[in-house]
Amino acid sequence: MIQATIYRNDNRITAFKLSGHADSGPYGYDLVCAGVSAVSIGTVNAVFSLCNAELQIEQGEDGGYLYVQIPDTVNNMEQVQLLFEGMLVSLQSIENEYGEFITIRTI
Repeated sequence: MIQATIYRNDNRITAFKLSGHADSGPYGYDLVCAGVSAVSIGTVNAVFSLCNAELQIEQGEDGGYLYVQIPDTVNNMEQVQLLFEGMLVSLQSIENEYGEFITIRTI
């Protein structure tokens, strides 16, 4: 199961962590894993490209782990937040449909 943790401070997303594997299908055909990966990596790429913002990123070597933190010094924080909130909406849509393979919690 994929565990998604969204970290908030003052109602702002400060970081997110994804860990685990969905195991919703055979390797290469796991739609939940592919969806979560596309949404999260797409968001990070959008922040880099559209906001010119540097994020702090940690990844597992074999997949199954991604931690992304937004530094307090990021310019365009409102735009970065909008992209991260959009990511959360997309992850929640995946959880609503495939809740046996992904859980989201906010701290």
